[in-house]
Amino acid sequence: MEFDGEFELEEVPPEKAWIVLSDPVAVRNSLKGCTYITPMDDDFSFDDYEADEDLETLPEADAEDVAERAFVEGKEYAALMQVGVGSVKPRFETSVMIQERDEEDFTMTATGSGTASGSSFSMNSGMQIYPLEDGEGSRIEWWTEADISGRIAQLGSRVIEPVANKIVGNFFSDIEQQMTDVDEETDSGITDRIRGML
Repeated sequence: MEFDGEFELEEVPPEKAWIVLSDPVAVRNSLKGCTYITPMDDDFSFDDYEADEDLETLPEADAEDVAERAFVEGKEYAALMQVGVGSVKPRFETSVMIQERDEEDFTMTATGSGTASGSSFSMNSGMQIYPLEDGEGSRIEWWTEADISGRIAQLGSRVIEPVANKIVGNFFSDIEQQMTDVDEETDSGITDRIRGML
């Protein structure tokens, strides 16, 4: 299954959009049903890990904290999501590897795989942020290719696609609000400092 799209932020420059989309906590907060996105190692356990739910994001968060937890190229992350699909509400245990993270082109790509309710899936996804030609804003293009097998796949694309589209729509609506808040309330010097630390 393939999903892709784009959206524009009239007033948010690419540098500030990039900071928000580089923060696993900001991404988690915008993904409905996502409990956490956290670095994982060989000993990581989805059953035992307890997420810290009270972490601040920009504009309230400390710049050093945001830079320290930002996505890192070549690093693997655990993501736990619970989403209703048809009559089931599977618990998606996912590992995600950041394949590419290019701060000059504002490009990030990732691969992932996981299991949920007798099903398995794999995915490739990415995004790129472009400056708007006629203003200070940004245009964000994103894409995902997903291969699903097992019980969830049996529901068919007629059931899965509307759920996926709703999650994506809600995510970008929420992340846009976070980016707007950062742009309006965060000094450019702070976001420049964070970019320098990434």
